[in-house]
Amino acid sequence: FLHTSPLDVSGILREKLFRGDSPIILTSATLSTQGHFDFVKTRLGIEDAEEIKLPTAFNYEKQALLYLPSHLPPPASPRFISAISDEIVRILQKSEGRAFLLFTSWRNLEAVYQNTSKRLPYRLLKQGTQPKHVLIEAFRENISSVLFGTTSFWQGVDVAGEALSCVIIDKLPFASPGDPLISARIDALGQQGKAPFIEYQIPLALLALRQGIGRLIRSSRDRGLIAILDHRITQKSYGKIFLESLPNALRTEHLETVDSFFYTSQNTLK
Repeated sequence: FLHTSPLDVSGILREKLFRGDSPIILTSATLSTQGHFDFVKTRLGIEDAEEIKLPTAFNYEKQALLYLPSHLPPPASPRFISAISDEIVRILQKSEGRAFLLFTSWRNLEAVYQNTSKRLPYRLLKQGTQPKHVLIEAFRENISSVLFGTTSFWQGVDVAGEALSCVIIDKLPFASPGDPLISARIDALGQQGKAPFIEYQIPLALLALRQGIGRLIRSSRDRGLIAILDHRITQKSYGKIFLESLPNALRTEHLETVDSFFYTSQNTLK
């Protein structure tokens, strides 16, 4: 098969969609990056728009805990998969399952699944073994189950309540530069004298990260943990950009705090 795709759709959308007479409303919890809409407007060819950014309806300070462990090796390390597998087992022991494990690649998903499947006493659901809607329904019905997912499970999945009390993300979701389309877009931006990492790769990863995190708190009664196992978020200079886009929840790098959080949650439910 031979597939082609335009590197930039902004001109097409500007001409065919946004210059019409009909009003168009774009709404989403993840349209903005770094507090503004410049990235999505540039990508979609929107030259002029009325904008409004509203605060979340959820109280993340009371409803969520953000766990950012600093002791794990970097994602490029050969020890990364083994280390995060051990960490995931420890976290799931605290959460008693009830978790989405969101991965940035099929390779990481498969490797962690192989490393943890015999160590976890919960029902494990893995993307690709059944249709998506079947997996989601099974996850809802079995409160302590754990779902391993990538790509499509980062967005558009709505599981409110106790069944989803923990979202664990393996690493910052940078699009793979090995993808031909991503690589071509990076090259095109470089030829225009722009900084692809700052102007394209980081905003794209920000949107994806916020979508993944958004799986956790789906109602005002939800309470849960967000764990990001990529220490670049706290140790790289660009990590500050990601930190500023995270929910306003209590942050910790200590597993003992995670334990206390779930202990309090269980007592609250009782």
